Amino acid sequence: MNDDQIPLYSLGDVQLRFLCPDDLDEVRALCQDWFPIEYPFYWYEEITSSTRFYSLAAVYNQAIIGLIVAEIKPYASLNEEDTGILAKKFMERSDIAYILSLGVLKQYRRNGIASLLLDSFITHLTTTERKKVKAVFLHVLTTNSAAIRFYEHRKWVSAPDIIDLDFTIFCLIIILSKAAAKMV
Repeated sequence: MNDDQIPLYSLGDVQLRFLCPDDLDEVRALCQDWFPIEYPFYWYEEITSSTRFYSLAAVYNQAIIGLIVAEIKPYASLNEEDTGILAKKFMERSDIAYILSLGVLKQYRRNGIASLLLDSFITHLTTTERKKVKAVFLHVLTTNSAAIRFYEHRKWVSAPDIIDLDFTIFCLIIILSKAAAKMV
């Protein structure tokens, strides 16, 4: 741990809660700091108020120190480049989860916050109500080696690189099944 990092004494000190409209400005500032994408303002409004998104915050000392934002879509509504990484016969009647954002404040990284957020989302997906969800995927910049290692350490596998806009994007995926869920 370097001097800039703040060690947590226990993950029990971190509370998980869903985002709410009062979080908009804080979440917007965090995302602008963490991600190389400029999200439109309405996106922040949606992730902090709509049940369409799974938007979970990790809170420590009444401040958001991490968050995960994801959505669940039918396979048929995926972008063409994303459908190519999944077997069609297996997925045509399935839902797919897509992680839009997962981030932790720099000084709280390597404390298990991202793992806590990701594990909470995977647990949510493996409930009986979500049995149609068969896979989870996300895109990561190829230059973000720490994020790629984070997911690969958790048994996610890479799909072919996607060239999009000005970035080369690395796609990672995990197939959900009873066996895969136990590995997470």
